[in-house]
Amino acid sequence: MSKKKFKDTTIGKMLLGAAGLVSPTLGNVLQGVTSPKDAIAEITKSDLSNEDKIKLQQLIYEQQNKEIEAITTRWEADAASDSWLSKNVRPLVLIWCICIFSLAGIVDSIDTISFTIGGLWNDTFEKVMMAVVLAYFGGRTAEKASSIIKKK
Repeated sequence: MSKKKFKDTTIGKMLLGAAGLVSPTLGNVLQGVTSPKDAIAEITKSDLSNEDKIKLQQLIYEQQNKEIEAITTRWEADAASDSWLSKNVRPLVLIWCICIFSLAGIVDSIDTISFTIGGLWNDTFEKVMMAVVLAYFGGRTAEKASSIIKKK
């Protein structure tokens, strides 16, 4: 599955529209960016006023926060579900990833077995593990924090 281009994401569409209104030149510069981080870097380098730069950067951060809140709401709904699978999918994925990646790392380190993890896969493993661990523990923290806030 190919990754969406930044200009095709919700954040990208909104940012490019706003940037095009503020400064058509900046709108053209942002057409080639591939991530919110790149967009912020391009906005920072632009010759816009500081006020316009701040407004555009705030748009990016607000949209990212909305997307994170939507994910957290989905996870909370999963946790409240009666379905065993929806309640346990995140812990199961975490356990699976840790087991598979640990096994691959151990087998890769044994000299008598001709198995090596290529650089591309090593990078992929690192990113997947980071995403899974951050999503699991970050999501749990967000769920607990929101349940504490709701109780008050």
